[in-house]
Amino acid sequence: MEKEPSTAPEAPLESVGIPAPQGAANLIDTDYQIGQDNYQARPLGVNIDIHGSVFAVSSLMILGFVVLTLALPEQATAIFNGAKGWINTHATWFYLLSANIFVLLCLGLILSPLGRIRIGGADATPDFSRTSWFAMLFAAGMGIGLMFYGVAEPLTHYGTSLEGTTLGDDGVRTDWAPLRAAAGDEEAATRLGMAATLLHWSLHPWAMYAVVALALAIFSYNKGLPMTVRSIFYPILGERIWGWPGHIVDILAVFATLFGLATSLGFGAEQAASGLHYLFGIGDGDVTLVLLITGITAVALGSIVAGVDKGVKRLSEINMVLAFLLLMFVVVVGPTLLIFTSFFKNIVSYLGELPFLSNPFAREDVNYSQGWTTFYWGWWISWSPFVGMFIARVSRGRSVREFLISVMLIPTTVSIFWFTAFGTTAIDQVRKGFEGAVSAELPLQLFMMLSELPLTEITSFIGIVLVLVFFITSSDSGSLVIDTIAAGGKIDAPKPQRVFWGVIEGAVAIALLLGGGLAALQAVAVSAGLPFTLLLLAGCYAIIMGLLSEPRIAKPTRPTAP
Repeated sequence: MEKEPSTAPEAPLESVGIPAPQGAANLIDTDYQIGQDNYQARPLGVNIDIHGSVFAVSSLMILGFVVLTLALPEQATAIFNGAKGWINTHATWFYLLSANIFVLLCLGLILSPLGRIRIGGADATPDFSRTSWFAMLFAAGMGIGLMFYGVAEPLTHYGTSLEGTTLGDDGVRTDWAPLRAAAGDEEAATRLGMAATLLHWSLHPWAMYAVVALALAIFSYNKGLPMTVRSIFYPILGERIWGWPGHIVDILAVFATLFGLATSLGFGAEQAASGLHYLFGIGDGDVTLVLLITGITAVALGSIVAGVDKGVKRLSEINMVLAFLLLMFVVVVGPTLLIFTSFFKNIVSYLGELPFLSNPFAREDVNYSQGWTTFYWGWWISWSPFVGMFIARVSRGRSVREFLISVMLIPTTVSIFWFTAFGTTAIDQVRKGFEGAVSAELPLQLFMMLSELPLTEITSFIGIVLVLVFFITSSDSGSLVIDTIAAGGKIDAPKPQRVFWGVIEGAVAIALLLGGGLAALQAVAVSAGLPFTLLLLAGCYAIIMGLLSEPRIAKPTRPTAP
C-alpha cells in the first residue's frame, strides 16, 4: 500500500544510504527496514554487512562455478557450447521480441505525461553535472565493447554481405550475412553492414539499461525501497519481495551481472593482450591473460576503495577524454569527408532496416540473427542489472523524460558516430586493397586499422590504455552494484565487500577464458541473460504502475497577456 503524496520527512534514510525524496513523492508503506535481514559482524577488524541468503547462495555457487570450470575445462566447454546452441535454436525469437518491447516502452514514456516525473521527488536536484553523469553512464554501458567491436563488426558484416548468401543441403542458409545480403555490391554491402552493426549498439541495448535503471531509481528514490532488483517487483509481489521470491530475484541479478561483466572483462583482456603483443612483442597466451586480468583487477580494487565520487567518476572522465581524442584522430586523419557523409547515411540505413533486423519471426539469416543478435541481447540483458543499477545510483534529480533521452538517445547517437568513424575507415581501407584488418583475429583488428594511419604506435597505445581503463571502471562500478544487491539494497555497505566482488569478477573472467576462450564468454552471456529477460518483462509492468502512482506536477503555463 502506498501513502498519500507528501513531502518527505527531514530524517531521510541516511543510515542505510538511501536519501529520502525531496518534495512530493509517493512512499510505499512497508514495515521493512533496509538491511534488517542482514548479517553484520566485524571479524578481524573488517566490517561485514551482507544479506545472508543472497550473499551466501550467490557467492558459493559462483565460487563453485569457478572451481569446476578450472578443474574440468573440456567438460565446461562442452556445456557452454551446448547451452548456447539450444538458446540460439529455441530462444532467438524471444530475445528479439523482448528487446523490441523495451524500446517501445522507453519511447512511449518519453512522449507521455509520465515523463515529467522527477527521480527523487518533485524538488530533487541532480547529484552530478551533466558532463560527469554522461561520462559515467557511457563508460559503464559499453566501453570495452566499443573498442573490441568498433572495427571488427562493421568489417565482418560488410564482408559477409558482399559475399552473398549460400544454402546448405537442407535449404537452410549457411552464410553469416544479415538479411538478404548484398552480393557483389560494395555500396549496398557497406550500408547493410553498418545497419546490421548499429542494431546491436543503439536503441535496443540502451533501452534494456534504461528500463532497469529507471525502475530501480523510482522504487528507491521515490518509493523508499532498497536499491536492489527485488524492489522493482513490489507492485507484483507486494510484501513477498522480502522473502524467498525476492531472494531469488536478487540472486538471479547477481548471476546475470557477474557473468555479463566477466564477458566484457574477458573481451577486454583478449584485446589488451593482442595490442601488447602487436606493439611490444609480449606473449598473448593464457599466462599473459591471467597476469593481465590479475594486475588490472588489483588496480580496480584501488578505485573501489576510493569510491564512486573519486574513483569511478574520475576514471570515467579520463576515459571519455581519451576516447574522444582517439575518435577525433581517426576522423581527422582518416577519410574525413566520407565519415561525415556516411554518418547521416548510416542513420538512414539503420532506421530503414530496423524493422527487418529486429524482426523476431521467420528469419532466413539464421547465423546473423542467432550468432550475433541473440548473443548481443543476452549480453546486454545480463549487463542490465549492473549498468541499470549504476545509472540509477548516479541519476537522482533527473526527470523521467530527461533521463530516458540522455540514457537512450544520446548514447545511441554517439555509438552511431563511433562505429561510423572506425567502421567506415576500416571498410575504406579494404576497398582500397588493404587486407590487414579484415584478415586479423577479432581482438587485433582495431590495431591493424590504426597501423594504416599516422602515429600508429601512439594511437595503438592509447587504444590499449582505453581498454584497460574501461576494464577498471567496469570492474569498479560492477563491484559496487553486485555488493549493493548482496547487501540487501544498502548503497553504503562496507568497502571490503566490494573488494571481495572485484576479486570474484576477475576470477570468473579467468575461469571462462581458460575454460573455453571467447566462445565460453559468449555462451555464458547468452545463458545468463535468458532468465533475467523474464524478470525484465515483468519489470515493464511494474515500472508503469510505479510511475502512475507518483504525483505529477502540472506543466507550467505562461501568464495570460492582459
